[in-house]
Amino acid sequence: MDRIERVGDALPDPVFIFLGCIALLVAGSVIAATVGWSAINPVTGEMLRAESLLSRENLAKLLVDMPETMTKFPPLGLVLVVMLGAAVAERSGLFGALLGDAIRKLPKTILSPAVFVIGVMSHHAADAAYVVLIPMAALIYAEAGRHPLAGVAVAYAGISGAFAGNIIPGQFDVLILGITAPAAQLIDPAFVMNPLGNWWFTLAIGTLFTPIAWWVTDRVVEPRLGPWTREDTAAAAPDLVLEEIGAAQKRGLRRAGVAALVVVGLFAALTLWPHFAPLVDAEATGPSRMTPFYQSLIAAFMLLFLASGWAYGSATGSVKSHRDIVAMMAEGMRGMAPYLVLAFFAAHFVAMFAWSKLGPVMAVHGAEALRGVGLPKPLLLIALLIMSSFMDLLIGSASAKWSAMAPIVVPMLMLLGISPEMTTAAYRMGDSIFNIVTPLASNFPLVLIISQKWRPRFGVGSMVALMLPYTIGFAIAGMTLVLAWVGLQLPVGPGAPGVYAPPAAASMP
Repeated sequence: MDRIERVGDALPDPVFIFLGCIALLVAGSVIAATVGWSAINPVTGEMLRAESLLSRENLAKLLVDMPETMTKFPPLGLVLVVMLGAAVAERSGLFGALLGDAIRKLPKTILSPAVFVIGVMSHHAADAAYVVLIPMAALIYAEAGRHPLAGVAVAYAGISGAFAGNIIPGQFDVLILGITAPAAQLIDPAFVMNPLGNWWFTLAIGTLFTPIAWWVTDRVVEPRLGPWTREDTAAAAPDLVLEEIGAAQKRGLRRAGVAALVVVGLFAALTLWPHFAPLVDAEATGPSRMTPFYQSLIAAFMLLFLASGWAYGSATGSVKSHRDIVAMMAEGMRGMAPYLVLAFFAAHFVAMFAWSKLGPVMAVHGAEALRGVGLPKPLLLIALLIMSSFMDLLIGSASAKWSAMAPIVVPMLMLLGISPEMTTAAYRMGDSIFNIVTPLASNFPLVLIISQKWRPRFGVGSMVALMLPYTIGFAIAGMTLVLAWVGLQLPVGPGAPGVYAPPAAASMP
């Protein structure tokens, strides 16, 4: 772990990693164009030729279209729209109250699975889950006479170790599938991003990982920690108390629930109202009829968070006027500043990769090579999962890694009959496995500090040892799930099959 930490610390900032990738891409495009590297798109029959990024046309496109390249980065608009609402829900106190209210009502007999499930659900609360849920989980374990570090472990496992899973889709689904869409369009220009494209798979992860986390916590982690008494806690920790939710917070939660039902009802009406359903494509057939509804979910998430956060804040006093709502949105956008900087360089890498035509050419030749090897589809996805896992030890950002990988692996696996949604699901599973044992994860230091309030000499090695059993269990279960999913050809989400049939191939007798 010390060696991994030294290697990770030596890596540059992700922005400069993308700059290095762009430099390599430019050099590769020049070489490929010079030697006349090409391939035939088996879907459209189009001749694909590598183009130099230093050509007159591409240099002009880079400099003239730079603002447009940034603003057309697919995940950017999706994430910013959703975060406008999520910022209100977080800063009004709604996310914290929901987590706190849920954890206080947990029956002691099912403490571990319940905390884990809340951790999985808290992915919608973004980083607020680390700040709110993990300290509360430690407190509730201590009040139940159990070791508080076991509470830290199971909450951290739910939030970060099971990051690929969820019960209800949220903003991360929009972000990661938004990166998948332009990669898929390199092969199939008609491909449309489905925000629910991973729902069945993420739901399965949340369901499968819960008993694993329960068993690991109660049978492996907590026995290894040994008995705990309050004397073991740091002497300077009298502030660790579990406060009750007051009448105002309870009233706020009720109002937030009503507001959420109104938003859900509105979108249900726009989808199901007879003879008036703007979110249904009446001219399409099959699952594609629901494409407008899937695309509207970005707006739905934003309005859901905005309405429920406003309703909660108006009851508790955290929102006194509409100006507070605007201020919360602005504060949320300020928090997105690091992402905007990264998005600028990621957008140009993705766009330049498309301009060079290297992605589809590499995908065609790579698919032909893999087809010649005859490696089964499940093993291809397991290889992607493992690669994603080990890259997570060095680069913490899931979206940054996927922005670099998707233009290559998504088209290549499409040509081998694996859908973009299934490829994305396998990547997400791999990205989650090492989240809880790498010190390079952005929230690892925060969880370590929380743990040290209960055991002052708790170090990095102790944290890795605490979380490693979850990583092993999740890795085995995740690989098994991917193998089963592909083997049974299950849909990855509503209207998102696990297999991909190229239009040209589908029309062949």
